[in-house]
Formats: sequence, C-alpha cells, structure tokens
Amino acid sequence: MTAVPFPATNTVPKRRRRSAGQHQSIMGYVFVLPSLALFFLFTLIPAVLAFGLSFTNYDILSRTKFVGTDNYVRLADDALFWLTMRNVGTYVALYVPLMILLSLCIALALNRRLPGMRIYRTLFYIPVITSPIAASTIWIWLLQKDNGLINKGLELFNIPPRAWLFNPDTAMLAIVLVTLWQGFGSNMVIYLAGLQGIPQALYEAAKIDGAGRGALFRWVTWPSLRTTTFFVLTTSLIGAFQLFDQSYAMTRGGPGNATRTPVFQIWETGFNRLKMGYASSQAFTLFLVILFITIINLRVNREDAAELS
Repeated sequence: MTAVPFPATNTVPKRRRRSAGQHQSIMGYVFVLPSLALFFLFTLIPAVLAFGLSFTNYDILSRTKFVGTDNYVRLADDALFWLTMRNVGTYVALYVPLMILLSLCIALALNRRLPGMRIYRTLFYIPVITSPIAASTIWIWLLQKDNGLINKGLELFNIPPRAWLFNPDTAMLAIVLVTLWQGFGSNMVIYLAGLQGIPQALYEAAKIDGAGRGALFRWVTWPSLRTTTFFVLTTSLIGAFQLFDQSYAMTRGGPGNATRTPVFQIWETGFNRLKMGYASSQAFTLFLVILFITIINLRVNREDAAELS
C-alpha cells in the first residue's frame, strides 16, 4: 500500500501573507511619495542650489562668476554676522530651557480629569495658530512704555515703566516672552501625549513603595518623558536658531543690533543688498552650526540613556 502525499496546505497562506505584505509596502511608498516629492522639490533641491551659489558672486543683476571660497573667507571677518550668532545664542540660552519648563509644567497641570479641561487645553493652544506677525503687532502695543498694559500692570506694584523694545538690555527678553507665549502650546500637546502614554501601573507600584508626588515625578514621570523631552529640545533648538518673524516685526533687529539674528541678516543681505551668493554662504554656515549642535544634543542624549540602562 503506497502512501498518498498530503498537499502542502501551508504554502497558500504564506504566499497570501507575502503578497499582502508586498501590497502594504507598495501602498506605504505610494502614500509617502507625495511628501518626498515636495521635500525634494521645495527643500533639498533649493538647498543644494543655494550651496552652489555660495561659491559665486550671484547678485541677480550682473553676470554670475565662480569665486571659490571667497564668500566664506569674507564671512570669517564679518563682525556683524558673528554678532547675530551671539545674539541668537543668548536667545537660545533663554528660550529653550524656559520652553521646556513652561510646556512641561502646563502639561502636568492640564493632565488631570477635571471638568472643562479640554477647554483649557484649547485656550492654551490658540496662540500656536496665530500669525507671528499679527501676534508681534499686538505685543508691540502691550509693551509700549506709556500706554502698554504690561507697564500699566507693573505700575500697580510701584515698578517704573520701561521701554522694553527700545532698550538693548530688555529687547531680547521681550522677544523671548513673545515667542514663549506663541510656541509653548505645541510642545504642551507633545508633553500631554507623553504623559498619557505612561502606564498607570508604574505609578501604582511606586505609591505602594511609599513614593510621594516629588518622588513620582523624579523616578517615574521624568524618566518616562526622556524621549519626549529630547524631541522637544531638538525641535526647540532648531526653531530658535531660525528666529526671524518676531525680530523683524517688533524691533527690526534693533536697538543697536541687539536683536538682529542670523536669519534676519541673511534676509537683509540677500533681498535688500541683492548679494545672493554671500547670503547663501551665511545660510550654509548657519546650517552647519545647527547641525553641529543637533549632533551634540543627540550624542549627549544617547550617553544619558546608556547610563540609565
């Protein structure tokens, strides 16, 4: 009696699974393709062209000539550009820590199951969707020396009024205040998502061990938000170095270039003086600075994560 071989019943499901996986991969590429096309068309290609222009004397009007590294040699001695780098460095040192602290504190306050909490979250997020120019115009009025509401409020505490936007010592602080008000809402939402993703079992186990509120935040909440904080820190750093709207609308880079930023300087060099080649070298130098700081931030975060693990 000969044995009858059984059919390979598992081959058909494997083929179906393989075809289904291939279909999902193809559809994934199809959905990503429009975004990639826009990225290449409006970001990568212009960046490559700008890098090429940084080695020319392109000024729109005259004939373009290749000048090699002359623009970068000139940039090394450009005191005004490096002044803008110091200005934005001061802005970053003030803005980024305050952004993380403010966003996290408000997210912790709004991460509660209380009536009307969704309304408060919406109200705190509204400044994010406002136009930077429109918001800056309103804050110019609020920060006026004689009739501004900020100085009127300070007068109640016997604090003399100040010309916030016309004093080199306070103009950058005013811009930090405005950008914090307008930008913390988006990071607040990111922190809210991170807080709601922390398993409640971790809090319950810590409470059983006798942990109080401070210990819960130190040993459960903050370590669980490490990845979220790294994302907020990285995006805040990159956005801070690209400050332009508020500096242009509120102070025009003044007083005395106290709030002039690299992007403001690049815009003025390229579109006011029509020195596109030199402006491109400034832009690429700023890109390298942002890239360098981002890489340092990434390595520090990896080292901290390795120590914790």
